[in-house]
Amino acid sequence: MADEMPRADEVTNLTPDEVAAGLRAGRMLLVDVRELNETAVEAYPEAVIVPLSAFDPAAIPDPRGKQVVFACRSGRRSITASVAAQDAGYPYSAHMAGGIIAWKAAGLPTKS
Repeated sequence: MADEMPRADEVTNLTPDEVAAGLRAGRMLLVDVRELNETAVEAYPEAVIVPLSAFDPAAIPDPRGKQVVFACRSGRRSITASVAAQDAGYPYSAHMAGGIIAWKAAGLPTKS
């Protein structure tokens, strides 16, 4: 596939339903890597925001045993963030495939 993300095979794809269930159960910490102008318009209800433009995995709050899952608009920047976090020594290898587009398509809520 010509537009495949480099190193995408190092990242675990989760569906919006899997992430929503993990959030409800308190098993996941959702990290939105979209920019502040994007999250100001529409955001995941329970995500922490760590924009990719100034991404520092140390800025992610302590997940306290939860699985860290990255998310963005379509699923590309979240792969980039996961790979960058892994390169920095963090065990954060999951992202939500399809981003907020898939989240909304699954009928899950957003906040604005």
